[in-house]
Amino acid sequence: MAKPNGDLVPKNAEGMNSELAAARIYSKLDQKNITAWLGLRNNAAHGQYNEYSREQVAILVTSIRDFITRHPA
Repeated sequence: MAKPNGDLVPKNAEGMNSELAAARIYSKLDQKNITAWLGLRNNAAHGQYNEYSREQVAILVTSIRDFITRHPA
């Protein structure tokens, strides 16, 4: 996507997530999982450490590894 002056506008992660699911690159269930991962990532990035647990981070890491295995680049 580009601005009227030709500068490119980066897509946000949730927008890309929606587009990839709509294009059936991955399933709607994967899309929902990725939305949850983005939420945890945003909480961490904004210092909201009380919004998630160490166990949730461990599950996140395992889930992302599984996703990458199922959808290699």
